[in-house]
Amino acid sequence: MLLQNWQLQFEQWLLQHGPQDDAAHDLSHFRRVWGTAQKILRQHTGDELVVLTACYFHDVVNLPKNHPERHLASRMAAEKTRQILASYFPDFPVQSYDAVAHAIAAHSFSAGIMPETIEAKIVQDADRLESLGAIGLARVFYVSGALGRPLFDAQDPMAESRELDDSRYALDHFRKKLLALPAKMQTETGRDLARHNANFLVDYMAKLYAELKGELLVADEHIRKLYAC
Repeated sequence: MLLQNWQLQFEQWLLQHGPQDDAAHDLSHFRRVWGTAQKILRQHTGDELVVLTACYFHDVVNLPKNHPERHLASRMAAEKTRQILASYFPDFPVQSYDAVAHAIAAHSFSAGIMPETIEAKIVQDADRLESLGAIGLARVFYVSGALGRPLFDAQDPMAESRELDDSRYALDHFRKKLLALPAKMQTETGRDLARHNANFLVDYMAKLYAELKGELLVADEHIRKLYAC
């Protein structure tokens, strides 16, 4: 079966059975992750069907960031994907189940599973790139709003005199996790894309800090130089 036909079938299944209440992990997210994965696949050869399948089902089980079992969600998604493929997609090659399951289990930051295949590395990079750039910026504040977290600490927005705490403040998440992603990317293409899009977040931080100081027409160059990737 052509790859495009698999994609269409997966999208139809997700529209009928997939999660519908999380705009940060909806069908458009899966499409974007697959689109980014295709860019990486042009430079790093892998099994396209395995990558496609993992991109579309990696969040079929997705627990909130503050859930006590959040670190287990990707393993749950991997096991559920096996069940979905067996029940709804009988033509899907059984010999690819393990590769798909590993790529899904290893995609998660909180799971701490090292990707062992090129397919898993590509899926992990493609998903993590969703946390950077303009889309990443939007998703950070969407998720923080859903969790009822303030945008930043009004007294010390850049954590100059306190410990970073991204369980409390959205802006802390940039330095606690997101700006570290480029160094953790698994592929050369992923690293290049991540550095570019992480610097977009640094530019945002620099502009925000300037505005908080009442400087509305400039960005803070000290912040930009301090955190540039």
